[in-house]
Amino acid sequence: VQLVESGGGLVQAGGSLKLSCTASGRPLSIYEMGWFRQAPGKEREFVAGITRSGGETSFADSVKGRFSIIRDNAQNTVYLQMNNLKPEDTAIYYCAADASFTPGISTYTFEYEYWGQGTQVTVSS
Repeated sequence: VQLVESGGGLVQAGGSLKLSCTASGRPLSIYEMGWFRQAPGKEREFVAGITRSGGETSFADSVKGRFSIIRDNAQNTVYLQMNNLKPEDTAIYYCAADASFTPGISTYTFEYEYWGQGTQVTVSS
């Protein structure tokens, strides 16, 4: 499966962005999906995840209450809605696909087999 992110950009603190991740090659519905981010000099970290059906989601503590994740399997797309953005949200955001059936939503990068190229999000203060 190939994953392509879009929707990144420059936004002021308090603003919103909606990232999209579109899959091709295989149906998105067979994967658990996650969003990760990596800031300069830092390790890639889990942001949000969603199960195949969309019935369960998980978020990093740092984004709870501000970010939401939804998926549209018919459109082969998963979205990350980011509200009340903060300068510390500045990073490259990646979507990732997990083909395993490990219980729960994984927060570990090594459990996601497929990755997009990333989209830059910059939040100015």
